[in-house]
Amino acid sequence: MIDETAGEIAEMQTHSSSVVAVKAANALTELLDREFPSVGEYLRTLDQNSSALRRANPSHASLHTTQHRIVDQVKGADPTSIDEAKAETQSAIESVVSDVEMAKKEAADNAQSLLAESNTILTHDYSTTVLTALEQATEAGEEFTVYVTEARPRFLGRKMARQLAAIDGVEPRLIVDSAGGQALSSCDHVLVGMSAIVDDTLYNRVGTYPLAATAADANVPMSVLGSSAKVTDGGFSFINDYRSTTEVMREPADEFTIENPAYDATPVRLLESVVTDEGVRNVGEL
Repeated sequence: MIDETAGEIAEMQTHSSSVVAVKAANALTELLDREFPSVGEYLRTLDQNSSALRRANPSHASLHTTQHRIVDQVKGADPTSIDEAKAETQSAIESVVSDVEMAKKEAADNAQSLLAESNTILTHDYSTTVLTALEQATEAGEEFTVYVTEARPRFLGRKMARQLAAIDGVEPRLIVDSAGGQALSSCDHVLVGMSAIVDDTLYNRVGTYPLAATAADANVPMSVLGSSAKVTDGGFSFINDYRSTTEVMREPADEFTIENPAYDATPVRLLESVVTDEGVRNVGEL
């Protein structure tokens, strides 16, 4: 089951990182039904399977953070029996899943102060945390015009626009990625999700960097939303995902090369703030 889940995670290219982290955490429950000759063998198997899940998607910091947390909690409990080790594993998984879901809500809560000052927003790609934040704001009576970039070549922005259209109080406007600079002149704020922040670099869906640079030049503040599990200053090395070239062009390339990176790297200095479940932090505080 865990091998199958690792394969599924490797293919989950259009899912939010929180969904990936929850799926990986729940996959470890499969170990609870196995028989093991000793506590040591159980802990080794837990570590090996957790490593396999982390390797399946090296670009999601939350996947790595939550998997390390589960393994560290079980090992740190120093179980003296297999039953104790399994019980600790179950407890760690439940805690991680609960915290991932709660972190999304709390990050959305913390973004309300930004949204209260913004009527027109530009967002890129697809972010469940941004969606949640806008839903909460409209429930409080706010109304928004939201420009949504297509996020080519997978067109995840189309998915975002459809879900925004279902929210009363939101008027989504879908634009091609290259029209982001044109739309910025009408925007109060740029609000996007994140895959990871490592030290002073934001890693997010490709197209985020030029959008951030353009927003900085246009003096439009840009903030990123996500779980604090995605923010790390060590222990995680981001590895970009280069996806199939057929997403860019279906016919064979003739005498030229096609590259299709999933993410790009944005200097955090281009942002105004990072919003997580731990609060709103201005860039100077990171």
